[in-house]
Amino acid sequence: MDTTEAVKRTPLYEIHRRLGARLSPFAGYEMPIQYSSIIDEHRSVRSAAGIFDVSHMGEIFVRGPHAAECVQYLVTNDIGTLQDGRALYTVMCREDGGILDDLLVYRISDDEYMLVVNAANRSKDFEWMIQHNPHKADLIDASDEIALLAVQGPRSKDILEAALGVNLSDLRFYHFRHVEHPDLADTRVSLLSRTGYTGELGYELYCDEDRAPIAWDRIMEAGEPLGLKPAGLGARDTLRIEAGYCLFGNDISQETNPFEAGLGWLVKLDNEDFIGKNALAAIREAGTRRKLVGFVMQERGIPRPGYPILAANGEEIGEVTSGTQSPMLQTGIGLGYVRNDPQLTAPGTEIAISIRGRSHGAVIKKPPLHEA
Repeated sequence: MDTTEAVKRTPLYEIHRRLGARLSPFAGYEMPIQYSSIIDEHRSVRSAAGIFDVSHMGEIFVRGPHAAECVQYLVTNDIGTLQDGRALYTVMCREDGGILDDLLVYRISDDEYMLVVNAANRSKDFEWMIQHNPHKADLIDASDEIALLAVQGPRSKDILEAALGVNLSDLRFYHFRHVEHPDLADTRVSLLSRTGYTGELGYELYCDEDRAPIAWDRIMEAGEPLGLKPAGLGARDTLRIEAGYCLFGNDISQETNPFEAGLGWLVKLDNEDFIGKNALAAIREAGTRRKLVGFVMQERGIPRPGYPILAANGEEIGEVTSGTQSPMLQTGIGLGYVRNDPQLTAPGTEIAISIRGRSHGAVIKKPPLHEA
């Protein structure tokens, strides 16, 4: 018997096919990797705007009178700072401080939160939440009912204002609002947040899956005159590496902790209690043996995950976790862990990447990697 799980399709699958996207399995979904080219889509996001289908992401609702306590116990950041209509970035850790996932928490009301988790971790995260729910909040995995569109780039505000008939001037970073457009109003979910994964001005639209094709078409119609182009997961990856954003499975995992990953600012040890608090307090006190850094190649060569990172004297000091050819710099860039020594991690420090046994010069740089 074939027990292979079927690859899912997002509500925008037929649109991707119509646009000639190159589709490939990713996190259990058949997703668009690129439409025209990764470089073209990447540069469109940096100069105008791109629209991404990220409906593979997971949306888990936490509801009930103890919803806040439940969420706070699961994550390291302080959700007590949230008010209705606000979101925050955080991590969810194991008892030993290892990162289970990085995620967004949206406060819809004092008794309802939406947690947006990475697609590949959705089932694992939901099971973890069920097993670690001493406050007995209601947990609902609504991922299959919700589509997620991301519009990113300097023209994203103008495009969405035209497409949805809204004024976004007062929507601040990590805030969200309900969408009242006739095509999206009075549905189960219709949220527009000022968030993203590209380092540019951007927004993410959560809507019922059956409304996603309508929303995509409205946005494309308004955006094409302003330079909007469909963008796939290939450009999403190159954009986030330029911005210096972590990717779960590459730069962070259950074997990394927030402090070594440069995410210590997400850990609020003053919070009353959360999973991993004691371990993380001990890690902060003791310090970390390694540190995640960004770098830019000074010699020709594209860094890839697993390539050794070398000090100027040739000593191996770490390993690349993410790497690509920057479409903006037209040179190699990457992220990686190196030994936590200020002489090795300071911006401007000369290092090298071993590519197929040959040393290629690089320099440590504080993200964003593509900006001077």
